[in-house]
Amino acid sequence: MVAVVVIAHRPLASALVAAAQHVYSRDPGGAASRQLAGLDVAPDAELGAASAEAADLLQQVDRGQGVLVLTDLVGATPGNVAAGLARPGRVAVVAGVNMPMLLRSLCYCESPLEDLVAKALAGGASGVQQLPSSLDATTAPPAGPARVAKR
Repeated sequence: MVAVVVIAHRPLASALVAAAQHVYSRDPGGAASRQLAGLDVAPDAELGAASAEAADLLQQVDRGQGVLVLTDLVGATPGNVAAGLARPGRVAVVAGVNMPMLLRSLCYCESPLEDLVAKALAGGASGVQQLPSSLDATTAPPAGPARVAKR
Protein backbone atom coordinates (compact mmCIF):
# COMPACT_ATOMS: atom_id res chain seq x y z
CA MET A 1 0.00 0.00 0.00
CA VAL A 2 1.36 3.41 -1.01
CA ALA A 3 1.42 5.95 1.80
CA VAL A 4 -0.03 9.42 1.19
CA VAL A 5 1.44 12.56 2.76
CA VAL A 6 -0.02 16.05 2.37
CA ILE A 7 2.44 18.95 2.72
CA ALA A 8 0.78 22.35 2.52
CA HIS A 9 0.48 25.80 4.03
CA ARG A 10 -0.88 25.71 7.57
CA PRO A 11 -3.68 24.67 8.25
CA LEU A 12 -4.48 23.11 4.87
CA ALA A 13 -2.61 19.83 5.29
CA SER A 14 -4.16 18.96 8.65
CA ALA A 15 -7.60 20.09 7.44
CA LEU A 16 -7.43 17.86 4.36
CA VAL A 17 -6.20 14.90 6.43
CA ALA A 18 -8.99 15.41 8.98
CA ALA A 19 -11.61 15.69 6.23
CA ALA A 20 -10.36 12.50 4.56
CA GLN A 21 -10.42 10.67 7.89
CA HIS A 22 -13.99 11.90 8.35
CA VAL A 23 -15.01 10.58 4.93
CA TYR A 24 -13.36 7.22 5.65
CA SER A 25 -14.49 7.07 9.30
CA ARG A 26 -16.46 3.88 8.66
CA ASP A 27 -13.19 2.16 7.72
CA PRO A 28 -11.20 2.58 10.96
CA GLY A 29 -8.36 0.29 9.85
CA GLY A 30 -8.20 1.69 6.33
CA ALA A 31 -5.63 3.79 4.54
CA ALA A 32 -6.94 7.06 5.97
CA SER A 33 -5.87 5.94 9.43
CA ARG A 34 -2.80 3.83 8.67
CA GLN A 35 -0.87 5.49 5.88
CA LEU A 36 -2.04 9.07 5.69
CA ALA A 37 -0.23 11.98 7.28
CA GLY A 38 -0.02 15.72 6.88
CA LEU A 39 2.54 18.42 7.48
CA ASP A 40 1.39 21.99 7.98
CA VAL A 41 4.11 24.45 7.00
CA ALA A 42 4.00 27.67 9.02
CA PRO A 43 4.44 31.05 7.31
CA ASP A 44 7.80 31.57 9.02
CA ALA A 45 9.07 28.00 8.52
CA GLU A 46 12.65 27.57 7.40
CA LEU A 47 13.14 25.26 4.44
CA GLY A 48 15.76 23.10 6.16
CA ALA A 49 13.72 22.48 9.30
CA ALA A 50 10.52 21.81 7.35
CA SER A 51 12.40 19.45 5.01
CA ALA A 52 13.79 17.47 7.95
CA GLU A 53 10.34 17.22 9.51
CA ALA A 54 8.89 16.03 6.20
CA ALA A 55 11.61 13.40 5.75
CA ASP A 56 10.89 12.06 9.25
CA LEU A 57 7.18 11.93 8.47
CA LEU A 58 7.80 9.94 5.28
CA GLN A 59 9.86 7.39 7.20
CA GLN A 60 7.00 6.96 9.67
CA VAL A 61 4.36 6.17 7.04
CA ASP A 62 6.34 4.37 4.31
CA ARG A 63 5.78 0.63 4.47
CA GLY A 64 7.97 -0.16 1.48
CA GLN A 65 5.51 0.45 -1.36
CA GLY A 66 6.40 4.11 -1.82
CA VAL A 67 4.92 7.44 -0.86
CA LEU A 68 2.73 9.86 -2.78
CA VAL A 69 3.29 13.42 -1.57
CA LEU A 70 0.52 15.89 -2.34
CA THR A 71 1.33 19.58 -2.00
CA ASP A 72 -0.51 22.82 -2.60
CA LEU A 73 1.67 25.22 -4.61
CA VAL A 74 4.69 24.82 -6.84
CA GLY A 75 7.43 27.24 -5.83
CA ALA A 76 6.11 27.97 -2.33
CA THR A 77 7.86 26.59 0.75
CA PRO A 78 5.59 23.52 1.10
CA GLY A 79 6.03 22.76 -2.60
CA ASN A 80 9.80 23.15 -2.31
CA VAL A 81 9.86 20.84 0.71
CA ALA A 82 7.81 18.27 -1.21
CA ALA A 83 9.94 18.55 -4.35
CA GLY A 84 13.05 17.85 -2.31
CA LEU A 85 11.56 14.52 -1.21
CA ALA A 86 10.99 13.15 -4.73
CA ARG A 87 12.81 9.90 -5.49
CA PRO A 88 12.13 8.06 -8.77
CA GLY A 89 10.11 4.94 -8.10
CA ARG A 90 9.93 5.62 -4.34
CA VAL A 91 8.46 9.08 -3.68
CA ALA A 92 6.25 10.89 -6.20
CA VAL A 93 5.14 14.49 -5.73
CA VAL A 94 1.95 16.04 -7.15
CA ALA A 95 1.08 19.73 -6.72
CA GLY A 96 -2.38 21.30 -6.66
CA VAL A 97 -3.84 19.11 -3.91
CA ASN A 98 -7.59 19.25 -3.40
CA MET A 99 -10.08 17.01 -1.64
CA PRO A 100 -11.05 14.93 -4.71
CA MET A 101 -7.35 14.30 -5.42
CA LEU A 102 -6.73 13.16 -1.85
CA LEU A 103 -9.79 10.89 -1.72
CA ARG A 104 -8.92 9.32 -5.07
CA SER A 105 -5.37 8.72 -3.84
CA LEU A 106 -6.63 6.94 -0.74
CA CYS A 107 -9.17 4.94 -2.70
CA TYR A 108 -6.46 3.59 -5.02
CA CYS A 109 -3.51 3.40 -2.59
CA GLU A 110 -3.17 -0.34 -3.31
CA SER A 111 -2.08 0.58 -6.86
CA PRO A 112 1.57 0.87 -7.85
CA LEU A 113 2.99 4.36 -7.24
CA GLU A 114 3.11 5.32 -10.92
CA ASP A 115 -0.54 4.35 -11.41
CA LEU A 116 -1.53 6.16 -8.23
CA VAL A 117 0.00 9.39 -9.55
CA ALA A 118 -2.25 9.14 -12.62
CA LYS A 119 -5.30 8.46 -10.43
CA ALA A 120 -4.47 11.44 -8.19
CA LEU A 121 -4.10 13.79 -11.16
CA ALA A 122 -7.36 12.57 -12.69
CA GLY A 123 -9.21 12.87 -9.38
CA GLY A 124 -7.95 16.39 -8.81
CA ALA A 125 -8.91 17.54 -12.29
CA SER A 126 -12.35 15.89 -12.37
CA GLY A 127 -13.24 17.43 -9.01
CA VAL A 128 -12.93 20.97 -10.34
CA GLN A 129 -16.25 21.86 -11.95
CA GLN A 130 -18.54 24.81 -12.35
CA LEU A 131 -21.91 23.94 -10.86
CA PRO A 132 -25.23 25.21 -12.18
CA SER A 133 -26.49 28.38 -10.51
CA SER A 134 -29.43 26.54 -8.99
CA LEU A 135 -28.61 23.06 -7.82
CA ASP A 136 -31.30 21.08 -6.07
CA ALA A 137 -31.55 17.47 -4.95
CA THR A 138 -32.88 16.35 -8.35
CA THR A 139 -30.17 18.06 -10.41
CA ALA A 140 -26.94 16.15 -10.90
CA PRO A 141 -23.66 18.03 -11.37
CA PRO A 142 -22.51 18.24 -14.98
CA ALA A 143 -20.70 15.16 -16.23
CA GLY A 144 -17.53 15.14 -18.23
CA PRO A 145 -14.35 17.16 -18.06
CA ALA A 146 -13.89 19.96 -15.59
CA ARG A 147 -15.17 23.38 -16.56
CA VAL A 148 -13.37 26.55 -15.65
CA ALA A 149 -15.33 29.71 -14.95
CA LYS A 150 -14.34 32.58 -17.24
CA ARG A 151 -13.90 36.00 -15.71
